[in-house]
Parts: sequence; structure tokens; C-alpha cells
Amino acid sequence: MKKWLLPVVVVLVAVAVPLWMAPASHPDSSERLDEDVSLTRDADYLTGLIPSRATLAGLFADHRIERPEAYVLTASVGAAFDLRRLRAGQAYIIDRLLDGRVRRFEYEIDGDRRLVADRASLDGDPEFVTSITKIPKVTEVVVLEGAISREVNSLSASIDRMGERIELALGLADVFSGEIDFSSDLQPGDEFRLVVERQLREGKLAGYGNILAAEFVNNGRPLRAVRFAPDGGSPGYYDDQGRSLKRFFLKSPLKFDPTVTSRFSTSRKHPILGYARAHNGVDYRAPSGAPVASVAPGVVTLAGWTSGGGRTVRVRHPNGYESEYLHMSAISVRVGNRIGQGQLVGRVGMTGLATGVHLHYGLRKNGRYVNPVREHQNMPPGEPVPAGLIDAFASDRDRYFELLFAPSALRAANNN
Repeated sequence: MKKWLLPVVVVLVAVAVPLWMAPASHPDSSERLDEDVSLTRDADYLTGLIPSRATLAGLFADHRIERPEAYVLTASVGAAFDLRRLRAGQAYIIDRLLDGRVRRFEYEIDGDRRLVADRASLDGDPEFVTSITKIPKVTEVVVLEGAISREVNSLSASIDRMGERIELALGLADVFSGEIDFSSDLQPGDEFRLVVERQLREGKLAGYGNILAAEFVNNGRPLRAVRFAPDGGSPGYYDDQGRSLKRFFLKSPLKFDPTVTSRFSTSRKHPILGYARAHNGVDYRAPSGAPVASVAPGVVTLAGWTSGGGRTVRVRHPNGYESEYLHMSAISVRVGNRIGQGQLVGRVGMTGLATGVHLHYGLRKNGRYVNPVREHQNMPPGEPVPAGLIDAFASDRDRYFELLFAPSALRAANNN
């Protein structure tokens, strides 16, 4: 044996002796050998979020991609996607060789689509094949339960404690917006449950589909909702008797979480002026910038500044009603716009004669101010499911309610 081989033999023997002494059938021996193998890194896998006001060319420059390479890649991406639509905060991935060449670039356009640019070949000049693909999602139907307490005193907080996202709270608030004012009606001990389509992307929560059925027990009063879509018609939510939950007015122009700070009154001491006068509406304390929605469909008659109300919007509705929204920080409509129920009219602020951030919501009927809360209570129930569709509605209702009110163990078995 040649002398220069001796050190190698010694090392191998030193490592191999313990393996010879171990039983031949040791289950972990191959795994330990794999762990000892060290592979040479040949590429960088760069991930991040698109910075604010970034361009694709600037992003590639920040990652030290050579200009000729970056130029060809940017051109390929631009041929498949409008680069002006590059959005800050969206995820991207760059698979880059150590010599600076890019093997693959990915950009998440939105929650449903992904752009992928693959290098055509490692030989010759750079060339990329770019495509836009759908992000695969799995939709599951789940039953979720929550409650309101003194510690968890809002719908959004309860949904968050369940590990779900804010859009689910917004959806549930929309379902019962004609029956519950989520800013003032919630009570400790309220409970809710719902059947909802939940979307998963690569094993992680990606969003929600339709709420199929729900129950909300508010101050001991059970309210139930079923989603029903007649053939060729628009879907809506109905109670268990088939009556529409959509009232002429929403109970509040705000989704939820605000607090009523001042109610309708014929005589109230004004906090700034110092003397008593009528308070022709309801005041809600809410975060600055919170969205304000029209309580009913109508036409915008005022969208501008008033001396006491600051940024103000008024909307004329059918049947002699007119609603108004005061002290806003921003206005989202113009005079003459036709808007729908729940459509954004502005944002909460403290303009005009206001001591703090809040929304003043007023309602007039035939030119005279009325109590918005009492007026809503006097509204008739919504239109029922047409008689010819009641059997189809009952079939959907029974199917969803069977899941909604099934014992937890049975629901879990059905979901698996």
C-alpha cells in the first residue's frame, strides 16, 4: 500500500469501526449516513414582499441581477403582465444561481393567481417562458362557534379568538345587519354558530366562500339565517320561515365595534355650544377612517361641507326618507350618485363641531327628524321566498340546519 493512502485509511477505519460494532439491522444507520452528506450550495432562494413604490427592474437590481439578465426577464414578465399593476406587499420568489443567473421568478398577483417565469435553458443567452397560473385551493364546509363575553365584547374579537380572519366577521355582520346593530345590541352571553365555506391554499387559510347558514342568539333572542339562491335569481338570506332578513334600513351605518355615545333626543346640552338643543340622530364612537355605509338604497343629495357637521353626506331614499352622515374625514360619493344599501359613502372622522372622532347618523321622514332606532324597529319584515320556491328553500334549509345543529363529534366526522 502506498504511503499517501495511509492517512485516508486511518480516517475511514476510525469512522467505520462503530458501524461494524452495531447490529446489522440498526434502523437508523442509513439515516445517520445521509445526515453526514454535505451538498454544495449552487443557488440562492430569495423570498420577500414587493416594497412600496418598487419597480420590477429596481427589485432585480436590489438582488444584484446583471442588467442584461434583468432586462430580458423584465421584458418576458411584462409581455404577460402589466408591470404597472405590481402591488406592494405581494410575495415574490427568485431562484438565482450563484453566478447571478435566474432560474425562476414567481410573483403572487393576488389570492387566486401567480405569475411564473422559468428560464428556458442554462445554455446560451437568457430566455424565459412566463405564464400566469391559478393558485390551487381546496374548499371545505365547516361549522364554527363563538360567543360574546365581557372580555371578548365584540364580534371581531370573538372571531379572532377562534383563529379566524376579520372578513368572516364582516360577512356574518352583513347577514344579520337588518336585525342586529353590532355597535350597541351585543350582550355578554350572546352566542353564534355558522356553516361556512372555508378556502385553504397549500394547507393554509386563504379566505372564505359563502356563509350557508347561521344562528345568532342576541340577548336571548335566537335569529337564524339560510342562504338561498333561486334558479336564475340573486342569492339572499332568509329566516327559517323563508322571510327575507334584508330590511329596508340597515340597523347601523357602521359594521360593528363602534359604541353609541349619544342617542336621539329632543333636548340635549351640546358639548361645544354649551346650551340645550335637539340631538337629531345617534352618535357612534368609532375608529378614525372606519367605513360608513348607506343604510338604504337611494340618491345622494349632499356630499360636502356643512358648518356644524363638517364633511357631510345626505341620501334620499324611497317612501319619504332621507339619511345623513356627519363629521366624516372623507367622502366617497358625489351629488346625484345612485347608491345601494351598504355602499360606502365616507369615513369616520371629527370634522365640524366635534369633540372627538365619531359619526353622527340622522334620519328624516317627510322632512322631519325621527329616531333612527325606533324607526327601524317599526319596519316590516322582508319579502318571503316566492310560494313556488318554498319546497326548494326548505330542502336547503333542512340540509344546512342538520349540519349547523348536529353534535360537535358528528360534525367533525362529516367534515373528514
